[in-house]
Amino acid sequence: MKAIALISGGLDSTLATKLMQNLGIELVCLNTLSPFCLCNHRSSKGCFHGTNSTAKELGLKLVSINVTDEFLEIVKKPRHGYGSNMNPCIDCRILLFKKAKELMHREGASFVITGEVLGQRPMSQKLNTMRLIEKEAGLEDLVLRPLSARILEPTLPEKQGWVIRGKLLAISGRGRREQMALAREFGINDYPCPSGGCLLTDPEFARRLKDLMRYQDLNLNEVRLLKLGRHFRLDDKAKLVVGRNEKENQCLLNLARENDYLFLPSDDLAGPTSLGRGEFSEELLKLSCEITCRYCDLNGKDNANIACSVLPKKEYRLFSVTPADNNLLLKFRL
Repeated sequence: MKAIALISGGLDSTLATKLMQNLGIELVCLNTLSPFCLCNHRSSKGCFHGTNSTAKELGLKLVSINVTDEFLEIVKKPRHGYGSNMNPCIDCRILLFKKAKELMHREGASFVITGEVLGQRPMSQKLNTMRLIEKEAGLEDLVLRPLSARILEPTLPEKQGWVIRGKLLAISGRGRREQMALAREFGINDYPCPSGGCLLTDPEFARRLKDLMRYQDLNLNEVRLLKLGRHFRLDDKAKLVVGRNEKENQCLLNLARENDYLFLPSDDLAGPTSLGRGEFSEELLKLSCEITCRYCDLNGKDNANIACSVLPKKEYRLFSVTPADNNLLLKFRL
């Protein structure tokens, strides 16, 4: 039989895929690309590098689908709500399962497998929620969870004898000892993201995202900007992002667009690049220079020259400012 294996680059999905492969099931791997994934920091688009490596090591075909546009719409208004932060886990899983169903038909597969473990994730891996997700995705009785299968009701693949139920596992809960032991048994040693990860569950990122959705439109450029630097909400129409290192400084330059403001220390100073987005009064331009100055190496000086320009113009204005104090930073920082 043939199945679609949902893989994330994490340990659980890798174990489930390997287990089914050992049982002789023909597999096609599916990964969806999202800008919020933490599984592989080297990939700006999500988990592709991690899942590509996993599929290659297992000798399996990998289909990667970019769901960024659809997922951004879900984040704006999830039908089933958010988790503890800005994570719409249930709606996310429904979207993933719908993509699996579409691929199942294209590939001539008969069912779907996932690395889900009953009770491991508080929002999306409870029994009632799992059943809801299957139903809304149109995959009732067709989702096999090899790691927890023996403590769940038999699925169609088991009832039909396509998969021997006794060969499946009965893992549950949030502990990971059994998965680690199974990884050693399978010779799986490199899993940089053992339990997956999503930026939307991170409190700091969620706070930035809430602020963005309150004042601006949610799009991919804005999401990429949220991942960088120190963020300051100056007023309802203006925000400043200050780079934390040379790499982030360059990323801010790459993400800058027409009508954005750039704030740079003078050539004799080491310091950040700052990006301003929105409507800036003269007062806010000066404030942005003061915040930028706060993160410069002043070499014992009391003030510094910060250059300011608005894209696409190449002319700079120089502001001689003193660094913003900590109380001012706390007032505006997200």
